[in-house]
Amino acid sequence: MKGSPRVPSQSDNVLLVVPCLNEERHIEKVLTTLLSESDKINLRVVVADGGSTDGTRAIIERLICADNRIVLMDNAKRIQAAGINSAVQEYGTNARFLIRVDAHASYPERYCETLLSVQARTQAASVVVSMLTVGNTCFEKAAAAAQNSLLGNGGSAHRSVAEGGWVEHGHHALMTVNAFKAVGGYDETFSHNEDAELDARLVNHGFNIYLTNEVIVTYYPRGTFPGLFRQYFQIGRGRARNWLKHRKNIKLRHLVLVAVAPVLCLALLTPTSGLFAIPALGWALLCIGYGFFLGLRRRDRCKCGAGTAAIAMQAGWSFGFFYGLITAAAPALRRTRDMHNKAGPPQGPASRLGASV
Repeated sequence: MKGSPRVPSQSDNVLLVVPCLNEERHIEKVLTTLLSESDKINLRVVVADGGSTDGTRAIIERLICADNRIVLMDNAKRIQAAGINSAVQEYGTNARFLIRVDAHASYPERYCETLLSVQARTQAASVVVSMLTVGNTCFEKAAAAAQNSLLGNGGSAHRSVAEGGWVEHGHHALMTVNAFKAVGGYDETFSHNEDAELDARLVNHGFNIYLTNEVIVTYYPRGTFPGLFRQYFQIGRGRARNWLKHRKNIKLRHLVLVAVAPVLCLALLTPTSGLFAIPALGWALLCIGYGFFLGLRRRDRCKCGAGTAAIAMQAGWSFGFFYGLITAAAPALRRTRDMHNKAGPPQGPASRLGASV
């Protein structure tokens, strides 16, 4: 992992993997932007499609006809972790670097080249990047304002325009294939939060992670309240499973979010006493008020709804976290119950006396 600085070279084969599902709005721009760096990088692009039913596959097949560096691969397991693992296994034999790209985003020019330059300078096993959320519709703008603020990211370095430095986690961008393989790739039991789980194993194995501020990924949020809730429910569920697996990386911002679900459940007792509604009402008003302030500061009426989007995100994350804890604990509880049933009732003095009569 340590060594003399080196510059990017065309001899460094780069495997770029794009896991996607129904991304006809973004996939062409993503691929054409990244493939424009052909004069600098020896690049192979694998699109791991999880069974798109819109026009995504047709767009990719058209692009393949014009550029033989693109490969369309079926991702039967659908989740991103499985798609990337399969792509590395099938196409990464001669690759030195793996670059992960999300289709639901856009990337700056010379993105791959910059990542390689950062890796050459830092010798990091993994180079991660910051994300800036941008919305198009009014609700998306509200969600973007929330995700770019404390309401949605809790101060997470990679969810804002951060300074460069060594970190324990960030939005995945470039990784050496050796490091990826050394820790066993992504854990395919994680449908969400698989990046943080892999980062935990990288750190445990002594690999280093560098967050660069030289490139920023533009991310597009979910466009509806239910869609945002479902997304963050899965993120919270993944965070719970991550904590159960590694027993670390729970931050203060996570503990604050954990309290949201109990507060909302407490509000169900409001018919017996109005006092039970106060914590939930206070939380909702805080979100709405802070979101309104964000919109006023940016002079954007749509962004005044950031608090509503934050309510979906925070509630989804919190309920998902508890769901993750419960579903992870259920198998252990069943095993304990089965072992108890097999052992039978306790054999005390009374039971032995009854047996001898």
